[in-house]
Amino acid sequence: MSNSAVVESVALALRSAELSQTAIAPIRPQLGGETADVDIAYAVQEVNTERALSEGRRLVGRKIGLTSIAVQKQLGVDSPDFGMLFADMAYGDGEAIPAGLLIQPKVEAEIALVINKDLTKEKHTYADIISATEYALPAIEVVDSRIENWKISLIDTVADNASSAAFVLGSKPVKLENLDLVNCKMVMMRADEVVSQGVGKACLANPLNAAVWLADEMVRRGRPLLAGDIVLTGALGPMVVAQPGDEFKVEIEGFGSVVAAFAAE
Repeated sequence: MSNSAVVESVALALRSAELSQTAIAPIRPQLGGETADVDIAYAVQEVNTERALSEGRRLVGRKIGLTSIAVQKQLGVDSPDFGMLFADMAYGDGEAIPAGLLIQPKVEAEIALVINKDLTKEKHTYADIISATEYALPAIEVVDSRIENWKISLIDTVADNASSAAFVLGSKPVKLENLDLVNCKMVMMRADEVVSQGVGKACLANPLNAAVWLADEMVRRGRPLLAGDIVLTGALGPMVVAQPGDEFKVEIEGFGSVVAAFAAE
């Protein structure tokens, strides 16, 4: 098969797995194995992005993955990635995420930025990101792998839209000037149990580093961040497995709280 045929085939397999809630074997062997270039994995992601847009789904932002050393160790990778966020992936604060929608979900606490101007420069700076950020919000990203048992490499997760599934934003916007992005403490609770903790600097030493990386990468790949886009900047602590009926509350110092709830089966 040609490279383009392989890309199309893998993209279809991942989309079918998502729709049927049935995980598949790792797809990296089809894309070149452990030595595969990440660009072919992003080509797979782009095929499914185009398919989603053609189906009328609305692109509303990006997520940055693998920015936490703890998460990188969990997944055995050593570099960040990105995935697309669509409007139908968003759930309200405390709104129940339907049972049976996901395969093997996990949750992680993040800082979300909502931007108010296009970011189209080849190289962005902190000043560009700060001036383009309308406000920040606490967020919970729900990740889910279409790959069996989370047996993923960077190639697998990139092709699989960076293992994106859903996200929940807090409802109280905060201006960046009122926040300590580096030292803010994060605590995630499931009922009365602390299940994850972290700080802002767990995200590439500063979430703005992640945002700059993403802005540059999206320009390079032809999908620049635009006014109104949501940016999930990356995990502040280890991800946690989510079961039906679970409710997770995240508190981030200076940002307030946000709740992700999973409907019981």
